[in-house]
Amino acid sequence: MPRRTATLLTSTFLLIGALCAGILTTVPYAELSPGPTVNTLGRHDGKPVLSVDGERTYDTAGHLNMTTVRVTGVNYQMNLLEAVYGWLADDAAVVPHETIYPEDVSADEVEQQNAEEFSASQESAKVAALEELGYEIPTQTIVSSVVEDAPAHGRLHAGDAIVAVDGREVSSPEDVVDRVTAHEPGEDVVFTVVPAERATAAREAGEDLPTGPDAVREVTVPTIAAPEDGRALVGIGAGVAHVLPFEIDIELADVGGPSAGLMFALGLVDRLTPEDLTGGAFVAGTGTITEDGTVGPIGGVSMKTIAARDAGAEFFLTPEDNCAAAAENPPDGLTLVRVGSLDDALAALEDIREGNAEDLTRCAAS
Repeated sequence: MPRRTATLLTSTFLLIGALCAGILTTVPYAELSPGPTVNTLGRHDGKPVLSVDGERTYDTAGHLNMTTVRVTGVNYQMNLLEAVYGWLADDAAVVPHETIYPEDVSADEVEQQNAEEFSASQESAKVAALEELGYEIPTQTIVSSVVEDAPAHGRLHAGDAIVAVDGREVSSPEDVVDRVTAHEPGEDVVFTVVPAERATAAREAGEDLPTGPDAVREVTVPTIAAPEDGRALVGIGAGVAHVLPFEIDIELADVGGPSAGLMFALGLVDRLTPEDLTGGAFVAGTGTITEDGTVGPIGGVSMKTIAARDAGAEFFLTPEDNCAAAAENPPDGLTLVRVGSLDDALAALEDIREGNAEDLTRCAAS
């Protein structure tokens, strides 16, 4: 056999072997890629993303798109070739598997956490938007969680509204903590509560908590010592539920996590005010939001900017803590706008609709 032919065959076999090895060799990585975007002002799967019942709404123009990241599944085993391709591609990111799916957390737990964060982000977006528009939002102090096998388990339930502790009214979760920890471990605490079903019904109707003897009950719970510092505890988390002045529904299936909060809040403000926030422009964005309107960072920002530009966005509202990363390799034709609060985002939208894009605060690479 001629040397040239032998060399060619050897190289071919080595290449085939390397490809086979790359396919058969699995690596502990996951891949992020641009996910779908959804206009919060529009419809998704035939339903309005934002629905308001009990208050006047207005027609809107333009786009306020929330963005997502597509992630390989928890049981997906990436091979070496896929990892190398992801490292080299501009529209994918390869990260250690445990970054997305911690080893000590099950897939069901990850899914549950994402669902809870998504639900909490919706609530925060509603409150931030309504308070921005001048609505007063009363609150209920509630049992947000109950620790299994703790003294409160079976006595108190998630969603119960806490009216008083030891006969003294409470107005915040901090009041509940202070009253419980004022006890010595082993002592009893008396909670005055409105059961979850009645409390939820009052909240959804925009009414005060019922106060009659048929609605309120007293629950005595013994305390135990906290293992970390010996303080008295009963095994509940105290939180806040908001009493909204009218019904707001956010319909968006198959999405998890808190990163759509900013865009939900902007969508609600747009629906509840006569002026179009965007002036007809295609704006996308991301960011968590707190009830006071603070915008927080998210993961996968570079994938979200790609998704936004592919969908047709001209502007991308970017949490200030994500700006440097987003600006390292921005998609062509997409203006990255830095925002740290709902007010920042509204000011940016005013510049956009008035044609003053040169006044926008833009992201800059570090």
